[in-house]
Amino acid sequence: MKKTLKRVMIGLLAAVVLLAAGLGWMFRKEIQTLNSIQKVDDYGMYQIEYSADYGLDQLVASGGASSDSELVSYVAGNLLKGLPLKFNIPDFGCSTFQAQNEEGDWLFGRNYDLNYVPSMIVKSNPDHGYASIAVANISVLGYNEEKQPDSFLSSIMSLAAPYVMMDGLNEMGFSIGVLLIRGMEPTNQETDKLDLTTTSAMRWLLDKAATVEEAVGMLENMDMHASANASYHFQMADAQGDSAGIEYVDNQLRVIRKEDGEFQMLTNFLISEDVYGFGKGQDRYTILADTLQENNGILSEKNAMSLLEAVSQNKVNEETGTLTATQWSVVYNNTQKTAKIVAGGQFGHVIEVSLGQ
Repeated sequence: MKKTLKRVMIGLLAAVVLLAAGLGWMFRKEIQTLNSIQKVDDYGMYQIEYSADYGLDQLVASGGASSDSELVSYVAGNLLKGLPLKFNIPDFGCSTFQAQNEEGDWLFGRNYDLNYVPSMIVKSNPDHGYASIAVANISVLGYNEEKQPDSFLSSIMSLAAPYVMMDGLNEMGFSIGVLLIRGMEPTNQETDKLDLTTTSAMRWLLDKAATVEEAVGMLENMDMHASANASYHFQMADAQGDSAGIEYVDNQLRVIRKEDGEFQMLTNFLISEDVYGFGKGQDRYTILADTLQENNGILSEKNAMSLLEAVSQNKVNEETGTLTATQWSVVYNNTQKTAKIVAGGQFGHVIEVSLGQ
């Protein structure tokens, strides 16, 4: 009897070990991804080296997602293995601009303005897409001042980080940033094209577009469904010096191209000719435009960061009482494929990231 029980226990133990080994092998890329997370700034900025497959190609092949809830269902089922997830994308105000340094490198500057949120630099290298650096607002995944991805268990939701990016740069030198437009009907295009939401569309462009022209062509063949019942516009730039503003007015795609001799920048108002000025951020836009004009569009990376500091925010909303501050500032070098990032307005601490590293 004792011998039989012993054999049973040994058999059960062996089965458990084999199951654990099998699960470890099955999820080795996800485990490797989560183990790569490191805190790069005490303000609450993290970095992740994404080794797993975040399933973009499968999402696109299935027709995409026409709402945040559809995207959440896909991410929860395919990346988080059924763990519950809810996207909560807040209102935000931002600034973007394109410049060139004295060496001829094309730069793309971006401020992300909001009340406090933890953030994550996402480095990815998908099998069927371009390697990229992106910055994600991981408060969308439920992280806050008290809950941050500081342990293996608390970091699991970070597997969804590729889908909550707010700006980024890929290995071909293409970059993009999203900016909020308040008070406008949310974009909800409904034809028979690929369906994507604001953040999943950005991920698609970052993974697949080498230039602004390629990105425009992709957007023309896609139905945009704005996230969080809000409306947005985008600035895109590339290593060839091209830049374009992307806006949706009455569900129609508008492409505002940078003309020769012009400088392009965006804040939180529309720049399409017939609706020009709808929104906020004209004061920041003027500072960006005047600085670029005075310098003929030529700024060093240090001066580009100084310009972001000049248009950064740190003020209390009189209506809500909430503090709006610049959560991160980034200068992407589209030519060198690098990023200099500052968290929480701490311009004395610059985090440097490269696609070559």
